[in-house]
Amino acid sequence: MAGRVVRYLRIATLWGAPLLFIGYLFVYPLTRILAESLTGEGFAQLVDRERFRNAAWFTIWQALVSTVLTLIASLPLTWALSRFNFRGKQLVRALVTIPFVLPTVVVGASFHDLLPQGVLAILAAHVFYNVAVVVRTVGGVWGRIDPRVEDAAATLGASPGRVFRTVTLPLLRPALASAAAIVFLFCFASFGTVLILGGGRIRTIEVEIYQQAVSFLNLPVAGALAVLQLIFVVAALLVANRLQRRIGFDLAAEVSLPPPGPRHRLSVGATVFATLGLLAVPLVSLVGRSIERRGWAGLTGNAASALSPVQAIGNSLLYAAIATVIATGVGLAAARIIERRGGGWLDTAFMLPLGVSAVTVGFGFLLALDQPIDLRGSFILVPLAHALVATPFVVRAALPLLRSIKPELREAARVLGASPSQVWKEIDFPIIARALAVGAGLAAVVSLGEFGATSFVARPASITVPTLIFRLLGRPGTASYGTAMALAVILAAMTALLVLLIDRLRGSEAGTF
Repeated sequence: MAGRVVRYLRIATLWGAPLLFIGYLFVYPLTRILAESLTGEGFAQLVDRERFRNAAWFTIWQALVSTVLTLIASLPLTWALSRFNFRGKQLVRALVTIPFVLPTVVVGASFHDLLPQGVLAILAAHVFYNVAVVVRTVGGVWGRIDPRVEDAAATLGASPGRVFRTVTLPLLRPALASAAAIVFLFCFASFGTVLILGGGRIRTIEVEIYQQAVSFLNLPVAGALAVLQLIFVVAALLVANRLQRRIGFDLAAEVSLPPPGPRHRLSVGATVFATLGLLAVPLVSLVGRSIERRGWAGLTGNAASALSPVQAIGNSLLYAAIATVIATGVGLAAARIIERRGGGWLDTAFMLPLGVSAVTVGFGFLLALDQPIDLRGSFILVPLAHALVATPFVVRAALPLLRSIKPELREAARVLGASPSQVWKEIDFPIIARALAVGAGLAAVVSLGEFGATSFVARPASITVPTLIFRLLGRPGTASYGTAMALAVILAAMTALLVLLIDRLRGSEAGTF
């Protein structure tokens, strides 16, 4: 009897923790946003006021233009990495991934002096940020197209351009469309980059939500904008998921790629060095500005309010540690439930935070988390927001390997007298340990750079490095600007080191994000 009670308690805990987490921190705040949007004249103002119509239109067209430019800029490097093997290829792939995981405020700070504030700077930053999405998503498919198919077309007299149009492109079309949908999603929900590089004059839906809620205290309009954005983002996420399911037909499971021959050696080398060089320009400029403006000397002094940059760094590291522990625990529990129950609604529920902008998450926290306990003034609210955004990465990292474990292994262990905890310890955990470490690393990266939700819930004593960088960029004076550049360099270095570690843990996998 006691053993049965313990078993039921274990099951209740396994189910209860993830459901309570996603229900209280995600579903409940979203319902409060919806309720707030229906009060007053939130939706009516969206239709009547030109300001909101302009913000919606700019959000859509800048995301479309950014997507097209990203595809054009990324395809040459994708070709080089997908069709040839060469020394340093894995390092190149890891270096290209670093811009994607850089905090948005770091990207914004990098382009702050490089280009004048405006649309051009925003588009350039979005391309810089999303090159890795195309390289990983399209490259994972392009690298598995059997070269003999293209060689056969060339033997029949087709030119290289015709081979690409008639053979390669049709096989790549689902991957290209999926990558485009993902890039569009990220650009549509861009917040920190637009807030910094727009100079307060250029507004997307994300920026409008922030300004209406924080600056103007117009909560009905902010709620209506959040609902409108949620519709767009979820639609883009559904399109991306449907397109991803179409990837992989008629592709080889594994292809042995040749080194670049005499005909391609120059073009491959030029493509790799040119792309890496262009991606390095904003980061090199960032380092240069931090030195030129003597930003490193300002790290030990008070830079904003009564909080020093050193304390902000300490806060970010502490919150990243807490958020990583929470996201790893909740994500692992959710992955185990999904694996046992075959996915379904819980799988979708834990992926939804990826389809909702961080600004909407922060706004929802601000509206909802005042009961049954008022958490809005507590320091734990920041790591909770980070953990909510990071948990889907842990689920995606652990779930495929959990599903790959053969039931016969677990059944054999039970027949030999192993308890459920022993089965987990001896069979499941060793198999998923590396993937779980990758998920934890991704959670730490997400937490270190999170800005959208933090901008709503952080208080002066709980300010993080990204929010401090934003505040410093808005202050007059060379000292504040230099300190912001130095903090951005530190944040970029921390995330880059984590990315290189994660890429090593992953091994040689290409794949998508």
